[in-house]
Amino acid sequence: MRWSQLFIPTLKEDPSSAETASHKLLMRAGFIRPLGAGIYSLLPIAQKVRLKVISIIREEMNAIGGQEFVLPALHPTELWEESGRISTMGDIMFRLKDRKGADHVLGVTHEEIFTSIARNALSSYRQLPQTWYQFQTKFRDELRPKSGLLRVREFTMKDSYSFDLDSAGLDKSFDLHKAAYEKIFKRAGLDFVAVEASSGAMGGSASTEFMVLTQAGEDLVVLCKECGYAANVEKARAAFDQFDNGNAQADLEKFPTPGLRTVEQLANFADFASGKNQIKTLVYSADGELILVLLRGDHELNTAKLADYLGAQNISAAEDGEIFTAMGAHAGSLGAVGVQPNAGHAVKKILADNALKGRSNMVTGANHDDFHYKGVSIERDIEAGYWGDFRNVKTGDACISCGGTLAVEKSLEIGHIFKLGTRYSTAMNAHVLLSSGEKVPIVMGSYGIGVERLMAAAVERSHDKKGIIWPQSIAPYDVIVNVINASEPEALTAGEGVYNDLREAGIDALLDDRNERPGVKFADNDLIGVPLRINLGKKLKDGIVELVIRATGEVQDIPLSSLVELTKRKVAGGL
Repeated sequence: MRWSQLFIPTLKEDPSSAETASHKLLMRAGFIRPLGAGIYSLLPIAQKVRLKVISIIREEMNAIGGQEFVLPALHPTELWEESGRISTMGDIMFRLKDRKGADHVLGVTHEEIFTSIARNALSSYRQLPQTWYQFQTKFRDELRPKSGLLRVREFTMKDSYSFDLDSAGLDKSFDLHKAAYEKIFKRAGLDFVAVEASSGAMGGSASTEFMVLTQAGEDLVVLCKECGYAANVEKARAAFDQFDNGNAQADLEKFPTPGLRTVEQLANFADFASGKNQIKTLVYSADGELILVLLRGDHELNTAKLADYLGAQNISAAEDGEIFTAMGAHAGSLGAVGVQPNAGHAVKKILADNALKGRSNMVTGANHDDFHYKGVSIERDIEAGYWGDFRNVKTGDACISCGGTLAVEKSLEIGHIFKLGTRYSTAMNAHVLLSSGEKVPIVMGSYGIGVERLMAAAVERSHDKKGIIWPQSIAPYDVIVNVINASEPEALTAGEGVYNDLREAGIDALLDDRNERPGVKFADNDLIGVPLRINLGKKLKDGIVELVIRATGEVQDIPLSSLVELTKRKVAGGL
């Protein structure tokens, strides 16, 4: 392709609305343009990158036996009603009616659609296992779409689904996908970490997220550099620190705490009430039911862990008036001492974090404004009927696997794989017959990669002040042939010769034949991030050209006679 014919509207300045590096650079370099909030057009060079990403994914999916489909993005609502997700998806799902008044939705994902095909086409255990996949547009009505391609309302997803006879088959399909994903991301030039994750609205027994560590990410992951432990904050656990409980037989004693409302204020008021020795009492509504959640005073609640534990669809902090009616006190003086769930009390459950197990001589609110209890033994004084891991892990906590120090880092999800089990097949009646004649639900898995998000992640991880630095495998072109003095016929003819020789050798080249100043051309070349550049300038009369490595800025003088072979080797090496 000739640059003079290529639609590539570069910008000299960063767009004022762009926040992340990928948003700024993909806009400036002429890859994307906004159409509306969270809706982007991919311009020609972005489409080239997108197709290279899709090609890598397709090759690895085919290698594990995947069969490619293309399913509709417009779905009858009935299928989502069958699975029960029409009510749980909430406002993120686009909903519409056709001209006859029938309800439809735009696909957030395609579990329901693939399951409907499976239940109508798979009848015998002999037809399993199956792995089906597609590249299809997804629609999500994000509340605050931002950061360019990182949080959008319309995007391309590779979603695949495995269908197995039993959990052992699912384990194998899950492991095949995990290995395929690792190959995909490595081939795309991305450094990533695979972490334990919550299944959330997808359901199922287990899931793994593939994350790229970047300050542009909106997710948090917990990592141990000593043993490799890695988990999303929604699943991460930490070891309990050890300390003396003090007098385990202390009597329960009520004492005044005038005007004290926070853990820090109480800790400063009394030397026996450090954060580790306080029981923090939170009042939440879980699917319309009031619950108490007890945490150590220096810990914070992770609502995703709480929702997963309860299997609740809607979790929210209770309103002030609701709290006072139920507890007789305001936030800051709340406690679970004397609260008897379901014994005429508005609170239906008391849940306690595992870090409180065995703790005594603690301090907690007395459900009387401006008063607290000390000498609290959680087993003796509180009816905690449910125990679990409900707290956020924080940097500096001890690793649950090796005792090392954990770190919490910002990250960006580029892929997510789920063990769905029989969640959808049971709800939607997708069964097969065994040789005995018994009918059993198909065991499923679901596996997703956001194509455009992967592109943006590559930019976040690889750029400099000059622009993008694409990995060789997904760059829009392998090399730019830059004719520095394009106004001179001899130079342009030589450039066209190099360009044609490279293309005949199977190298995807871009000929910069514009009659622009060298500085303008170099700036544009660096901005779009093609890994290699060949400069044809003053040394051409001696049979020498310059080969520039975009990532390092290294410049090599290369004989014209050996240029094609050397370029082929560098492209094959995956700069």
